[in-house]
Amino acid sequence: MTVVREYDPSRDLAGVEDVERRCEVGPSGKLSLFTDLLGDPICRIRHSPSFLMLVAEMGTEKKEIVGMIRGCIKTVTCGKNHDSPKLNDVVKPLYTKLAYVLGLRVSPSHRRQGIGFKLVKMMEEWFRQNGAEYSYIATENDNQASVNLFTGKCGYSKFRTPSILVNPVYAHRINISRRVTIIKLDPSDAESLYRLRFSTTEFFPRDIDSVLNNKLSLGTFVAVPRGSCYGSGSGSWPGSAKFLGYPPESWAVLSVWNCNDSFRLEVRGASGLRRVMAKTTRVVDKMLPFLKLPSIPSVFKPFGLHFMYGIGGEGQHAEKMVKSLCGHAHNLAKEGGCGVVATEVAGEEPLRRGIPYWKVLSCEEDLWCIKRLGEDYSDGAVGDWTQSPPGVSIFVDPREF
Repeated sequence: MTVVREYDPSRDLAGVEDVERRCEVGPSGKLSLFTDLLGDPICRIRHSPSFLMLVAEMGTEKKEIVGMIRGCIKTVTCGKNHDSPKLNDVVKPLYTKLAYVLGLRVSPSHRRQGIGFKLVKMMEEWFRQNGAEYSYIATENDNQASVNLFTGKCGYSKFRTPSILVNPVYAHRINISRRVTIIKLDPSDAESLYRLRFSTTEFFPRDIDSVLNNKLSLGTFVAVPRGSCYGSGSGSWPGSAKFLGYPPESWAVLSVWNCNDSFRLEVRGASGLRRVMAKTTRVVDKMLPFLKLPSIPSVFKPFGLHFMYGIGGEGQHAEKMVKSLCGHAHNLAKEGGCGVVATEVAGEEPLRRGIPYWKVLSCEEDLWCIKRLGEDYSDGAVGDWTQSPPGVSIFVDPREF
């Protein structure tokens, strides 16, 4: 008998951590990524508007946790409402209530018994009870067991294939181009910019203000040409509305989220030779920082990361602006003691060429699968989002990375 119930931190923590450890062990001789949630199994969902964690328990007298699943619900943009009245020729976003499934784990000794399927169905029932119209999951494209479960048994369909781009944090700071000025926005101004410019981007969270005001948000930064009227020094920022009304020739924006205080990562299964080679690059980089040699951070012991989100911009040199912002984010991560800087963007995102990353650390094709739970959108029935073609950009919520 398998019982699925809500996670109780007072009695389930040890069992959940044991399943996490057993599930993170990869095939013999191959690299695997271990995630340390720092003693808080719900840390990756607790900042969402609504969240739940379920555990699967077996046994009568001696009960054992054999699986768990996490889920959260929020309201996001799913398209553009072309039929609604326009305000200043701006197309209004169309919102839907979206649920996200993450952290599905089943103990290796209890797989192929339908436990994962039962956990998913119980979580989906909670989604429906709370008004979610769609549910989606993110998984590795080559994780065949996960893909088969969701697309084969649970009725999900392959939806989007974004890219996770990861760049190491070097021992030296990255120099920002002198032709670029970086301006830090206050949260209210950042909210205004995102709502005015990105509110019709897929997966844009309606509660973007909660994201930007969260304690884990390290700030929103805009890059502009130094010679422009906005790049002439302090006091030159006119506010987001005026800035977007009269933008410079090229500009870019991104925000930074501190994952370092939520969880740590560790690469396991590396050979001694790989470890020595990685350490050598760090030693050389630290001894000769003026050479600006790329180095591999110490990823074979627990390390943290900063996540870049809300990446966008316009103009001929927007890619260069994004590159400067990524350099600034790298320096913030270095100050914060992180091992890597990461982001996730649509596969066709035009600005991704300005994002530095190492292919060996990145995932060129992540897989998002989606399922329709309700019949109509909350803001007007315009069709089935699962059938819509992908756009050039997506807005990845840092609370779910």
